Amino acid sequence: MGWWQINADTLAGSRFLISPFAEAFGCLRLLHGAVAGHPGERSWLDAHLPDYRRRLARDPVTALLVSAGIGRDWTADFLSPTPVDGETFEEGVAKVRAADPAAARSDLTVSLRGPVPARLHRDDLPERAADLLTYVWTTAVRPYWPHRRRILEADVVARTAQVSRGGWASALGALRPGTRWLGENRLQVNARAYPPRELSGAELVFVPITTQRIGWASWEGTDRYALIYPCAGALADPDAAPAPAGLGALLGTARAGVLVRLGSPLSTSQLVAVTGQGLGSVGRHLRVLLDAGLVERRRAGRSVLYSRTAAGQTLVEAVEAVEARSRPDTRRG
Repeated sequence: MGWWQINADTLAGSRFLISPFAEAFGCLRLLHGAVAGHPGERSWLDAHLPDYRRRLARDPVTALLVSAGIGRDWTADFLSPTPVDGETFEEGVAKVRAADPAAARSDLTVSLRGPVPARLHRDDLPERAADLLTYVWTTAVRPYWPHRRRILEADVVARTAQVSRGGWASALGALRPGTRWLGENRLQVNARAYPPRELSGAELVFVPITTQRIGWASWEGTDRYALIYPCAGALADPDAAPAPAGLGALLGTARAGVLVRLGSPLSTSQLVAVTGQGLGSVGRHLRVLLDAGLVERRRAGRSVLYSRTAAGQTLVEAVEAVEARSRPDTRRG
């Protein structure tokens, strides 16, 4: 397994940050793999995959570059520079464009686990990669970025609260499959047989992306390290847990949407992100639900988390059961 040795000072100085470039690269990987993690991703792929494939069909060199660079076990380093706090997409993709062509080809030998195809023995590989990432950002990420950013911010709030409640070991163990705290200052970053790395004195950041089933590690020399992970699935899927119509008729659609989302604890900012409602509206709905005894709140560090009470759970389940019984049976006898 691959693991990092992290001393107490490095871990104490580590932080979560949001990277538009990492989000764009995660979306490029999702387009490349074309396997959705939830219905929301399936809808996004249906909308953008056909044009992406047409673009690569017109540019076979870039198509070969993507297949070579996004390897089964390793991604070419020049394609995914380590995120920096506050960095724009344009600043991130400029690093890809500025990569040394010889170093890019060397990176491809690692992701390919073998020689680079003759068609990729050229000096414009970084420029081609940057152009493709810019296309993905412009057409398939930037139109959704305000909403996605709110979701990512909500995830950071949740992870920070988890650190406050249970320490870094509990937070890091749940980042993504293959990641867990091993004890003795060791963080497993994947399940593959890579040599360990010593991070003492380095900068360490954790970066959420909305694409599910996707994550990677990156570093710059021995000074900066990043672990990119999929944000919580309940936050990433905009189609998750729709409010039953009957519950909407009883409470109002917006308030019912808040109650349905509280099957697991969420903060106010998280509810704003996943419902698309304003902060004031969410606050008013929470006050009504609290007064009715349908939700409860508790403090986790500096965050306040809301969740359904037993009464709220019973109400949601009862309405769902009634609606399930009222649906026509489409099975054939």
